[in-house]
Amino acid sequence: MARARLRAELARVWSGDITCIATDAGGLYLAAVIDLLSRQVVGWRMQPHMQTSLVTDVLRLAWLRRRPEPGRIFHSDRCSQYGSHHFQAALKGDGTRSALSRKGNGWESRRRSDAPTQSLWDSLKVGPLCGKWFATHREAMDEVIDWLTFYNHRQSHSSLGDVSPMKFKANWRAGQRNKVASPRGDGRRRTGARAQASTIVDVLAAEESPETVAHRNPADA
Repeated sequence: MARARLRAELARVWSGDITCIATDAGGLYLAAVIDLLSRQVVGWRMQPHMQTSLVTDVLRLAWLRRRPEPGRIFHSDRCSQYGSHHFQAALKGDGTRSALSRKGNGWESRRRSDAPTQSLWDSLKVGPLCGKWFATHREAMDEVIDWLTFYNHRQSHSSLGDVSPMKFKANWRAGQRNKVASPRGDGRRRTGARAQASTIVDVLAAEESPETVAHRNPADA
């Protein structure tokens, strides 16, 4: 039952982060939005800058692809892009609640709270990007897009029952359709977005490890 409740909460949470990919043409910044239930990357965008528009654009792309219901929670760290008025206004306009990571807890605490996105970046950088150097942004973008497509459709996760994010999401949706609706009381205690997201990502952090994700290269599949 505890696992079922966690899954139900995860279905309402997205997480976002930014990473940098080195090229001869300068840094290429990749922003992604992850569905914490399935680990699916529901939106990504790459630009030669890390301005606020990078994260607002990828949020809009994710929203257009998924059309989530109001009440979603968006978890991120406290960097200037996610904490900006413009990004926070974009969340509010979509009916999404912001859950910024806690202040002043150091690198290890930040890595724990951002475990799902950190796991994604680790998989990317020890996989297709490991040992590679790109002359242009275009070369890096092509490599990243190929890998993200593979990641969503084919890369298995032990925490998902050894299936890919897309397969897990499809199975979960089928299970939801087959559930018999049951009445719910109105007296349930509501907690803040940050408290809910923190509880969820703490559980996820315990699951995320180098062994959790099957690190594979598309060429090996």
